[in-house]
Amino acid sequence: MNPTVAVVGPGAIGTTVAAALHEAGRTPGIYGRTARERLELHAEDGRVVVPGPVRIDPAQADGPVDLVFLAVKSTQVEAAAPWLKALCGADTVLCVLQNGVEQESIVGPYLSGARVIPSVVWFPAEAQSDGSVWLRGEARLTVPDTAASPVVLDALRGTRCSVEPATDFTSVAWRKLLQNAVAGLMVLTGRRAGMFARADIAELSSAYLRECLAVARAEGAALGDEVPQEILAAFQGYPADMGTSILADREAGRPLEWDIRNGVVLRRGRAHGIPTPISELVVPLLAAAGEGPG
Repeated sequence: MNPTVAVVGPGAIGTTVAAALHEAGRTPGIYGRTARERLELHAEDGRVVVPGPVRIDPAQADGPVDLVFLAVKSTQVEAAAPWLKALCGADTVLCVLQNGVEQESIVGPYLSGARVIPSVVWFPAEAQSDGSVWLRGEARLTVPDTAASPVVLDALRGTRCSVEPATDFTSVAWRKLLQNAVAGLMVLTGRRAGMFARADIAELSSAYLRECLAVARAEGAALGDEVPQEILAAFQGYPADMGTSILADREAGRPLEWDIRNGVVLRRGRAHGIPTPISELVVPLLAAAGEGPG
């Protein structure tokens, strides 16, 4: 018997997961802040339409459910708290589809008993102006290999969104955080992935990634010296017009996830006594870009 599943936050990531579930005959309940009749995903292999409606009133929640995919940004967790209360029970598994390495501590204050599974999202999904989502590559999640993770694996088994359990989740999560951190430079330039072809930006990015790597290792991540160059090479290999979620938020004037993507490196670096001179510059600029004043 399939678990009962809810997706909270049908943006780019939430729509991708909802479409994967729907294609496999496991259509989830969909909950968010904007009422919609359906969700629409476009990928290289075609179009997927997920029937709605997107419910906007927590009183309409069909909960508690077995599994909740929380796909709101970290800046939106407090606003999503009524959904968590309505959908999560003592036996619910909450899979957090967010950036960062602090997912459990961010959602913890809003839960009463649910088991939290952090994740690393590895797919490029972009929201379009008409509300649809463009999936520009394969969809893949990494979750920690824990007693609760089979609920997530079973729900997405055989779908377009693969799930990989990791025994060393700390290393995987910090590797993704390095990728997210350097993507923050796109906010400060207002440019997309093509900017990493510039020699000066490549040099700055490499130095910033090495700084982040030192902090990641102090936090217990087993990442080699080659990781910064691998991440930079990946950005240089993307289509020049490829964006990132934090750049999209900046362009739309929305709050930025600068703290969980970049501020954490500065905070953890200070805690470990590790010099982070690039973070000392990048973090306040990102904070100002996201919060003003002015």
